[in-house]
Amino acid sequence: MSRTESRGTGFIPVSPPTLADVAERAGVSRQTVSNAVNNPDLLRPGTLERVREAIEEMGYSPNRAARNLRTRSSQLIGLRVLPAQEGTANAMMDRFVHTLVDTSAEAGYHVLLFAGDNDDPVGGYDHLLRATAVDAFVVTDTYLGNPQAAWLTEQRAPFVAFGRPWDQPQATHPWVDVDGAAGTRLATEHLIEKGHTRIAWIGWRKDSPIGEDRRAGWLGAMHDAGHPTTGLASRVEDTVQSGAEAAAVLLDESAPTAFVCASDTLAMGVLHTLWIRQLAPGRDIAVVGFDDSQVAQVFPVGLTSVRQPLEDVAVAIVRALESLLGHVHEPNPGVLLTPTLAVRESS
Repeated sequence: MSRTESRGTGFIPVSPPTLADVAERAGVSRQTVSNAVNNPDLLRPGTLERVREAIEEMGYSPNRAARNLRTRSSQLIGLRVLPAQEGTANAMMDRFVHTLVDTSAEAGYHVLLFAGDNDDPVGGYDHLLRATAVDAFVVTDTYLGNPQAAWLTEQRAPFVAFGRPWDQPQATHPWVDVDGAAGTRLATEHLIEKGHTRIAWIGWRKDSPIGEDRRAGWLGAMHDAGHPTTGLASRVEDTVQSGAEAAAVLLDESAPTAFVCASDTLAMGVLHTLWIRQLAPGRDIAVVGFDDSQVAQVFPVGLTSVRQPLEDVAVAIVRALESLLGHVHEPNPGVLLTPTLAVRESS
């Protein structure tokens, strides 16, 4: 009975083709098939083509587990994912993860997602390291005080960070980040060109280095233009409600004509307050967010927002991983990318 025959009213599960099956189809030895997969330079072009045709026709896939035992490599990159935060508009990581998966595959790696636990930030990493399940990690949580980068460095575990080592400027691990200050400067200069002089800032708490980096872009652009900033800044939690409340206070006390926000989440809060007060975004009050999330793109009037080059971040991270796992020394471990501004009706 063949590998695909049926028996009675059911079907025999079809087992995947083996190296021996490919060798029989191509009329070569098993070693020749192995060379075609692992050392193609050893074969004559005609033989290599014949084996590859057989591999393609049969859908043969080399035994990853067996190869890993020989090479001590899993070809897997670990990425910790956290649940979506309630009350926010932050879903932009989908763009990053999608490109990371695609670019890793092109480099011969696959991304292994694992769940995060806020009560045990290194638990998932520790489990995968003990199981030797991955070759390296991509770390996305680089906020002040996060122990992951320091812990992985102590364990001598290869990793690349999406985010600068804010509290460890002497750190030597590779990282890729987006220049938040450049992004908010773009946003503020755009509003200044539109004629605004009283531009308010709504950002995150002072213990957030990412938030302070973004605030610096607004502050620098305002100072360079000679516009006031006193009484025009607010630091709050990154929620829609906090953004709405901050906007209400600033409108009452400082009368800004425009807002630059540290996130689309906060910008959505500003838009909520404008809606309650029957003020039209872009006509009465201008609003700019940060992240260019899907919410920014589908909001009825369209939210102008700083767009992070997340696809470029993912590509740069994979390149850094290739250098890291290939043991190539990089004299400059950090890559800082510049965002753009997606202009819509809200500004």
